[in-house]
Amino acid sequence: MGRIQANFKADSEETANQYSISEWWMEANTKGIGAHSHDHENEIFYVLEGTMSFLVGDEWRDAKQGSFIFVPAGVQHDFENRSERRAGVLNVFAPGAFESNMPEIVDWFKDHPPEDVR
Repeated sequence: MGRIQANFKADSEETANQYSISEWWMEANTKGIGAHSHDHENEIFYVLEGTMSFLVGDEWRDAKQGSFIFVPAGVQHDFENRSERRAGVLNVFAPGAFESNMPEIVDWFKDHPPEDVR
């Protein structure tokens, strides 16, 4: 997805559709997909490297390496890398299978390549 990469570590088949786990890596100065929400799924993000900025509800917050961010179902959220270096997060999406969304997300990024934050 251009300057964004996703690697799935556990998918719905492996977890009886209870959750999926993925790593998301963003190059420096890269916007995410935009604010969105999931009606029934919670998300947990753990920052693996660098600093990632998260929108949760109507508030942006910077999360450094080692930080956890929880996004309850139904809450608008987004993430982007506002820093000058690559950053990565581990994502837990539960319940369900986030990987089933990836073909649509990849297609969206083909038409809307990741933009600069600034």
